[in-house]
Amino acid sequence: MRHAFLAAGVVLGVAACSPAPQEPVYPPESLSQDPQAPEPVEIPEAVAATQDEMLKYARRGSLSGLSRMARENPAFVSNLGGEDHRAYWDLMRRIGVDPNRKLRALMDLPVGVREVDGVKWYVWPDLAAKPAADLIPEKLSFRDRKRLQDLVGDDGIEKIRAGKGYPGMRTAITENGRWVYFVLGQDAEE
Repeated sequence: MRHAFLAAGVVLGVAACSPAPQEPVYPPESLSQDPQAPEPVEIPEAVAATQDEMLKYARRGSLSGLSRMARENPAFVSNLGGEDHRAYWDLMRRIGVDPNRKLRALMDLPVGVREVDGVKWYVWPDLAAKPAADLIPEKLSFRDRKRLQDLVGDDGIEKIRAGKGYPGMRTAITENGRWVYFVLGQDAEE
């Protein structure tokens, strides 16, 4: 019995001298996040204000509001054929492509930044901000390759491989808040 107490005392003494258990060490947050995820882009106030106005009309389903906004922005482009914005968007809606719904979906995608003539353009989706040479699937991360495939399909990737820019739906706002374009992309344009 005496040996049992002595052994218990030694165990307690060793336990008392041992350092307290450490908290498990996890990798820093920056390492635990997806390394292929695009860096978040800080949107200037002027861009956010234009985006809010666009979304206000898009949520209401107001092609009139979007058309008015488009007319107020010099050199705005809504289609590659040069048609009147409202007439074109009405036509798209009649054939089952709702510009308001498409614009709302587009604004849910990540934004990219591209510089044009010394002015920053904020472009949705971020892949549309890349130069054509950087969009070739083999140059992209696996994640961006999958996103590109989902956004433009095989026909779009073929166009990119042929040296053309991003062929899908896209929109852009300059750093000073000018809405530059909202094109529905290859499917709607053909």
